[in-house]
Amino acid sequence: MVISTWRNKILTFIIFAVSTISLSYAQEKITVRGSIKDANSGEAIGGATLSVLNSTINSVSDSEGNFSLNNVTAGSRLQVSYIGYESQTLTVSSTQMTIELSPSDNVLEDVVVIGYGSVRRKDVTTAISTVSTADLDQRPITNVGQAIQGRAAGVAVTQPNGAPGTQMSIRIRGTSSFNGSNEPLYVVDGVPVDNIRFLSPNDITGMQILKDASSAAIYGSRGANGVVLITTKSGSSGQGKISFNTQITQNVVTSHMDVLNTQQYLELQNEIGLVTLPPTLTDQTDWFNETYQKGRIQSYQLSITDGTEKLRYFLSGGYVDELGVINSTYFKRYNFRANVDNDIRPWLTVNANVNYADYTDNGISTGTGANRGGVVMSVINTPTFAPIWNPLNPDEYNSNFYGINITSPLENMARSQNNKNRENRLIASGSALFKILPELTFKSAFTLDRRNSVNTTFLDPVSTAWGRNQRGEGSDTRSMNTVLTFDNVLTYTKSFGLHNIEGMAGSSWTNSDYTNNYIYGSHYRDDLIQTLNAANKISWTGTGSGASQWAIMSYFARAAYNYDGKYLVTANLRTDGSSKIHPDHRWGVFPSMSAAWRLSSEEFLNDVSWINDLKIRGGWGQTGNQSGIGDYAYLQLYNISRVEWFVTNQENALPTISPANLRTKDLRWETTTQTNFGIDFTGFNNRVTVALDYYDKRTKDMLMYVSLPAGSAQASSIVRNEGRMRNKGFEASVSTKNLINSFKWDTEFNISFNKNRLESLELQQIYMDARTSEFVNEQAVRNEPGHSMGGFFGYISDGVDPETGDLMYRDLNGDGKISSTDRTYIGDPNPDFTFGMTNNFSYKNFNLSILFQGSYGNDIFNASRMETEGMYDGKNQTTRVLDRWQVPGQITDVPRAGYTMHNSTYFIEDGSYLRLKNISLGYNFASDKLRNKGIGRLQPYMSVSNLLTFTKYTGMDPEVNQWGNNGAVQGIDWGTYPQSKAFVLGLNIEF
Repeated sequence: MVISTWRNKILTFIIFAVSTISLSYAQEKITVRGSIKDANSGEAIGGATLSVLNSTINSVSDSEGNFSLNNVTAGSRLQVSYIGYESQTLTVSSTQMTIELSPSDNVLEDVVVIGYGSVRRKDVTTAISTVSTADLDQRPITNVGQAIQGRAAGVAVTQPNGAPGTQMSIRIRGTSSFNGSNEPLYVVDGVPVDNIRFLSPNDITGMQILKDASSAAIYGSRGANGVVLITTKSGSSGQGKISFNTQITQNVVTSHMDVLNTQQYLELQNEIGLVTLPPTLTDQTDWFNETYQKGRIQSYQLSITDGTEKLRYFLSGGYVDELGVINSTYFKRYNFRANVDNDIRPWLTVNANVNYADYTDNGISTGTGANRGGVVMSVINTPTFAPIWNPLNPDEYNSNFYGINITSPLENMARSQNNKNRENRLIASGSALFKILPELTFKSAFTLDRRNSVNTTFLDPVSTAWGRNQRGEGSDTRSMNTVLTFDNVLTYTKSFGLHNIEGMAGSSWTNSDYTNNYIYGSHYRDDLIQTLNAANKISWTGTGSGASQWAIMSYFARAAYNYDGKYLVTANLRTDGSSKIHPDHRWGVFPSMSAAWRLSSEEFLNDVSWINDLKIRGGWGQTGNQSGIGDYAYLQLYNISRVEWFVTNQENALPTISPANLRTKDLRWETTTQTNFGIDFTGFNNRVTVALDYYDKRTKDMLMYVSLPAGSAQASSIVRNEGRMRNKGFEASVSTKNLINSFKWDTEFNISFNKNRLESLELQQIYMDARTSEFVNEQAVRNEPGHSMGGFFGYISDGVDPETGDLMYRDLNGDGKISSTDRTYIGDPNPDFTFGMTNNFSYKNFNLSILFQGSYGNDIFNASRMETEGMYDGKNQTTRVLDRWQVPGQITDVPRAGYTMHNSTYFIEDGSYLRLKNISLGYNFASDKLRNKGIGRLQPYMSVSNLLTFTKYTGMDPEVNQWGNNGAVQGIDWGTYPQSKAFVLGLNIEF
C-alpha cells in the first residue's frame, strides 16, 4: 500500500509537471515571420490574408509574399487565404514558416457581395451575376458600364453612340418602365449613386449584379431595375505597393459611307428638278476626311497601398484624355480616391472613403438632320462641289449651296467647338463598425455626394450662318446637387451546430437638395471675349434660377437560415417613404423571399462523383420605382411669366402665374413583382459551372405622363399611374476550365432570352413617338397594349413598281387607296436573345483574352437612309441611289428620284450582329532579378476592341439607339455618332 501510494504521487507529480511545461509553452508569445508562395510556380503571393483563429491578430503578405505576425501564442491555429487559392489552416509551431498555397478550382467558396452584407457563393439563394474584373486594366475602358457588356446573363449593355464619354445603356431583364428610368441602381462601396461616370475602372475590385427582386428588394424603391454593386480597392497591411497603369489608344471609324461625286449628284438633281446647278461644278471637298480623324485616348492611373495590422490605406489618382474620331469632340477626366481603414480597438473599426472626379466634354449635335446641325448626316448630305470656306469671305464657312437648306459638317461642328460641359463630383463617406459581441455588429455610415456642373456655350458672330443671325451667342448654366445619406445597420450571425442564422435590420435616410441658375446672351462684337459680360443683349426669358428637393426614409430587415448548407431560406422586407409620392400613398412596402435546396448534399446523390454541387432555388419579391417624375409630381405647379417692366405704364408690373399641370391626388408607387426559379450546378472536379434562371417580371401602376384632349383642361398632360408591363425570360451562364495544366484555357458563356409586352393602359391607349425625317413628318414608334415596347409603326413596302418607279405600299384595309389606316407594326427593336463569350488562355507568363458579344432578332429603323436615299431635295446621297429606277420596266429595289416616302419596311433592317468586342494579349516579366529590384509585376500588353463585326445591317454601326435609355423608343439610327475600332498599347507595373 505504501509503495502504491508513493507511485501514484510520483505519477501525479510527473503529469502535473508536464502539463505545466506544456501550458507554459502554449501561452508563450512569439513573433512569426515567413513567406507565402504558389505551390505550383513558386512565385510569391502578395495580398494573402493571415488570421490567427480566436484572436484579433491578422496580417497581409506584401508584394514579395513576406509576412509578420506579432504576439502570437505558440500552438495557435493560423488560417491563410487568398482569392483563387485553396485556404489553409496550420498550427503555429515555429517562428519561421514557409506556406505554399495551391490554386483553387472551387469558386463556390468565393464571397459575393449582396445588399448590406455578403455571402458565400455556394449559399446564394437569388439570381446574382459576378462580373470578372481580371482584365479591366488591359482594355480601353473609360466607363464602368463597358466592363459589363457581354459578361453577365440577363444584362443587356449597349453603347448608344460612340461620342467620347458616352454613358452606357444598361437594362437588367428587359424594359420595365415607360417614362421612368430603366437604369439599374449603382451602389459603390455601399453608397447608392445615380451614375458611375466619375468612377475609374482601374479602381474596381469586384462587381455583382442583383437581377431578381428577391435580391434587389432590400434596396426597395431604388432597386426596381436591378442593382449593380461595385466594390473598390482598399488598403492592405504589409510592405507598401505602388502600381502604375498607362494606355495609349488609337481609334478609327469602323465603316465608311460612299457618297455621290459631283457629276453623279448633278444627274440626280436634274431628275429631282428642284435645284438648278451650274454644269461646271467639280469635286472640291471630301467631307468624310475633313470631319473624321484618328481618335486617341491617353490613360494614366497610379495607386499606392500600405498599412499595418491596424491601419490600412489605399490612394489612387488617374487621368483620361479622349479625342473623338469626329474632329473637335473630346472627353477628359481627373479622378482621385482615398480609402482608409483603422482598427482603433478590437471592437471598433472606422473607415473613410473619399472619391473626387472632374470630367469635361463638349458634346456634339447628332441624331438629327443635316439642316438642323446634325454632323454625321451632313457628312453625307453636303455636296462634294462645295468648298469649306466662303471664297468671298474667308472667315465664314461656305453657305452657297444654290438654295439648298443645308450646312456643312465643319460648320455644324463649329457651332459646338467652344462648348464645355464640366462636372466635378465629390463622394465622401465615413463609417464606424462596432463589434458589440462576436455575433453582433452595428455599422453606422454617413455619405456626402455633391455634384457641381458648369455648362457654357459660345458661338462667334462671324464664322457660321446661325452665329451671324444671332450676332453671336453664349450661355452659362450652373447647377449643384447635394445628396446626403445616413445608414445604420445591425447584424447578428450565430451558428448552433448545423444551424446557421443571420438577422439584419437597419434604416436609411436620403435627402437631395438641387439648385441651378442659367443665363443666355447674344450680340457679341467679336470672338475675343467669350464670356457673357461681352454680350450686349441678355435674354428676357432665358435667364433665371431654380431649386428643388426630395427625400426618402427607409427601414429594412433581412432574416436568413441555413441548415448545414443544405436548406437555405432568406426573407427581406423594406419600406420606403418618398416625398415625391402623394402623402396618402407615400409609404411603399417591398417584401421578398427566396429559398434553395442543395441536392448534392442529400444521400441519394452521395455516390455521384461528377457532381460537386447541385442546388435549386426560387424567389419572389417586389421593388418600387419613383424615377422619371418630378420632385413635386403630385402637387399643383405653376408657370411664372415675366411682364416687360420697361414698357410704358408697366414699370411696376409683377410676373403672372398660370397652372402648369393637373394635380394627381392618388399618385403612388410604380411596383415591379418578380418571380425567379434557378438551378446552380458545379461538376467534373469543379471544372464546369452552370447557372440557369427563368423569371417572370410584372410592373404595375407605371408612372406616366398621360396626354389630355386639347382644350379639356388647364394643362396638356397629367402624371398618373397608368398601366402594366410584363417581361419574362430565360438566361444561362456556363463557365468551364477546358485545360488546367501549364497551358490553361477557360471559357465563360452567357445567353439571355427576354419577351417584353405592354399589358394594359387606362386613360390613353396609344402613344406615338420618335418623329424622324421632317419631309415625312411621321412618328415611327407606336406603343399600345398587346405589343412589345418600342414597336416600329408604318407601311409595308412591297418593292419598287417596275412601271412607275414608286415604292408600292400594301393596301391593308382593301379600300383601294393608301392612307394612314394602312399602317401596321413593321418591326421590333427588342432582340430574341443577347449573348457573350469570353475565352481566356494562359501559358507560362503569357495571357490572352478574347471576348465576343452580340444580339440576335432585333430590328433597326434606319432613319438615316431617309436622308441619304430619300432623293427628295438637294441633299447629297449615298452611292446606293445609283441603282435607282430610271426607265419603265427596270427591275430594281431602289425607287425613283422623288418617290413617295413614308415610314415603312423599306427602312427596317435586321440589327443582329456578332462582334469581336476585345482581344487582349499580355506578358508578365516575372523573374527573380526583377523581384530583387523591388518590381513585382512588369506587364506590357496590347488590346484591340471592335475589331470585327458580322452583321447584315447597312448602317455605320448595329449597336445603336439614338434615343439612349428611353424606355419607349429603342433601336433607331438617325445620324448617330458611330463607334470605332480601338488599338491599345499599355503597361502595368507594380513595385
